[in-house]
Amino acid sequence: MNIFKHEFKMNFKSTIIWSLSIAVLIFVFMSLFSTIAADADLMNEAIAQMPEELLMAFGMNNVDFASVLGYFSFIFLFCQVCLAIQASNYGISLVSVEEREMTADFLLAKPIARNKILTNKLLAVITNLTITNVVVWISSFVFLNMFRDGREYETKTLVMILLTIVLFQLFFLSVGVVLSLLMKRVRSVTPLSMALAFGMFVVNAFSGMLGDSKLELITPFKHFDPNYISANAAYDTPLVLISVSVILISIVGSYMLYQRRNIHTAV
Repeated sequence: MNIFKHEFKMNFKSTIIWSLSIAVLIFVFMSLFSTIAADADLMNEAIAQMPEELLMAFGMNNVDFASVLGYFSFIFLFCQVCLAIQASNYGISLVSVEEREMTADFLLAKPIARNKILTNKLLAVITNLTITNVVVWISSFVFLNMFRDGREYETKTLVMILLTIVLFQLFFLSVGVVLSLLMKRVRSVTPLSMALAFGMFVVNAFSGMLGDSKLELITPFKHFDPNYISANAAYDTPLVLISVSVILISIVGSYMLYQRRNIHTAV
């Protein structure tokens, strides 16, 4: 039984939908860049009238709309929300889908260790997420160069922003798996994945509004803030390391929980 192939095929359709959706999002926003950049002064004046807390919540403070990367950093936040929902969805459904459909006992009855089952499942969804990652990379470079209106941008900084996608996806994937294994039974994946993704986004918004650095420790939206990377051409290393730690702990915890999990049968 090829678990990897089965898991990959199961998520392939949604992978294509998510990938194309994010590509369209980048295309639509970048197609507006020349118009917005031409009126950047008016845009900045309008934004200056908004409450500082609101601007910080949506990552609009200190955004240079006349800069290619400044503008891209702003729209990349919306891409991150999509990436978070997709990865959370795959993580939460990774193990729970068989339990919910009462087919887990059939899978576990096969002569294959649970660790190997989980490994194949993780590799399959990581492959799915990699497809989305590649599409985002291609779309970003193509549409930035198509709509940059002759303005220059630092390629290295753009690459740094896009490189964060891997860890960002792994954070929500691994945390999603752990959450599903901590629950007795997952009845519906979508509400949980939306709650995880938007919950982290809201925490990021509140950390900006309240200026509470402790909240920054929780959310990867802050760990991989595209505005920070664009402005400094560098990562906030301590925050990135927190995400890496959460990923490693979540993956190890997933194997431990899955080994001990009492699987519900169809009988």
